[in-house]
Amino acid sequence: MGIYDYTIPTPTGKPYSLAQDKDKVLLIVNTATECRFTPQYKDLENIYEKYHKAGLEIIDITCNQFAGQTPGDDEEIEEFCKGEYHTKFNQMKKSDVNGEHELPLYTYLKSQRPFIGFGSGPGAMRMAIMLRKYDPDYRHNNKIKWNFTKFLIDRNGNVVDRFEPNFKMSQVEEAIKEIL
Repeated sequence: MGIYDYTIPTPTGKPYSLAQDKDKVLLIVNTATECRFTPQYKDLENIYEKYHKAGLEIIDITCNQFAGQTPGDDEEIEEFCKGEYHTKFNQMKKSDVNGEHELPLYTYLKSQRPFIGFGSGPGAMRMAIMLRKYDPDYRHNNKIKWNFTKFLIDRNGNVVDRFEPNFKMSQVEEAIKEIL
């Protein structure tokens, strides 16, 4: 199976087929509304506004698996995102990205781009310290580690990169520009 074989539930329950995004660059992000990374919504919206007409789609999949940082139902989440960050990109139904009930899409994404670390610097150290508490074996598995993990997919459907939450949004933007 490839990326275009997957569907994701929308907030209304209707399936969103990734096949409709064939020939586009995709950034798939698991998000949260009460996380220290939540301000990345502003950067995501800026990137979307800049590159959407050139063929970028952002797929926002909210998740409540990390310290319960996405309370509320899908309607409340959408209201928050549109009200606080004026998001216009695609928002999907709140879903699991790890474990028994994870979206099959995430099983695929993690198999294509395994976890390779948080990079270096203070942000990387903070992530490592925090994760030792939640997932002591985090270095040796491909689970999504936290909110705002991003997967970049090229126009041919290849998963070309995985950005952990602490990666700078400027790095994400540069990678998007390179493949647009």
